[in-house]
Amino acid sequence: MRIRFALPLLLSCVFLVGSPSFASDMALIGARIYPSPAEPPIENGSILIHNGHILAVGPTATIKVPQDATVIDCKGLVVTAGFWNSHVHILTAGLLHAEKLSPEEVTSQLQEMFTRWGFTTVFDIASVLQNTALIRRLIESGEVNGPKILSVGEPFWVKGGTPVYVRSFLETNHISIPEIESTAQAIGRVRQQIHDGADGIKIFANSIEQNGILTMPLDLAKAIVDEAHRAGKPVFAHVSNNQGIEVAVQSGVDILAHTTPSDDLWSSPFAERLTAAHMALTPTLTLWDVEARKGNPSSDQIEKGMSRAAQQLKTFSQARGQVLFGTDVGYIEQFDTSEEFTWMSRAGMTFQKILASLTTSPAQRFGYSNRSGRIAQGMNADLVVLNGDPAQSTSAFSRVRYTIRDGKVIYSKK
Repeated sequence: MRIRFALPLLLSCVFLVGSPSFASDMALIGARIYPSPAEPPIENGSILIHNGHILAVGPTATIKVPQDATVIDCKGLVVTAGFWNSHVHILTAGLLHAEKLSPEEVTSQLQEMFTRWGFTTVFDIASVLQNTALIRRLIESGEVNGPKILSVGEPFWVKGGTPVYVRSFLETNHISIPEIESTAQAIGRVRQQIHDGADGIKIFANSIEQNGILTMPLDLAKAIVDEAHRAGKPVFAHVSNNQGIEVAVQSGVDILAHTTPSDDLWSSPFAERLTAAHMALTPTLTLWDVEARKGNPSSDQIEKGMSRAAQQLKTFSQARGQVLFGTDVGYIEQFDTSEEFTWMSRAGMTFQKILASLTTSPAQRFGYSNRSGRIAQGMNADLVVLNGDPAQSTSAFSRVRYTIRDGKVIYSKK
């Protein structure tokens, strides 16, 4: 069935005519618009949307709005391109075993995790591919409201390398993810997952075990990465220390899934080596705060660990490394993005750099620059309307009024 917007939601959107779910034309009127991180804002700007694409953007006086268009009054609001979250997991109880859930239940969980926070595209970097593919089909068919989902499916770890912190979760949910024992097995699985719809591959260059950290052998990592690259797919690496980062660099991994605050500070030459390898980073700073608090540490201990993670991000960013916004949501249950923005700001990232991590950088990294990441004629109408200006305060990135995907409102703050 197709889910329609409830009446209270429609009324809250201040629509003048038409339905946001089904109208082919929509106009956002009177906003401050940031077309991209590199461009100045358009004051009192408007965006005209037709059939899911941006037809025009510019000063309101220059935009001719069709009489039958749905109009959203955005006076006093800010509009940016739709956000990407490049490190998520489709693994919550509200999304696992989706075949047993109603469309309303799936929509509710996707809203709580993603669309409520402005995400129009997410990259799931470890889940059950069959289940994630089902959710993706429900979204694309219109039965469920949600973001565009890219997925790596099941991750790759070595024999004995199933991380200690996920074993009970996998057992409880009857999820079996094979451990890799040979390059032939690894290559075969890469091919199968890509055949089954995976948009990328993830390796555990390090796996945290009961008695230490297990590192993936370089030859195995390289076989996985090379096979994924032959298919034109990006590779993410979970890393826990510099040894894992070394495996990632030497094997040709594209994206580091984390900073490594439990290890050494990152020097400028170290960060420059990562950028020379064309490696991107999802910092997942909120994750480290969540993890640190599990052991009942002192506030000084938490601050020390978080400062180290922020230093690593700062050094990487200063080395002109490509940062991709990512929170590890789905592994952690903290859906609110405000803490991540606070720590990114503390790491010295400017408004423009944070906006790039949410928009142009992931679009470029994953091959979507011609349709996503900017507000321009011909681009997909993936937009976020914010109740505040993040150029003045990064907290405004989390104050989402509307999330629009392909020209349809998929979230509206009530």
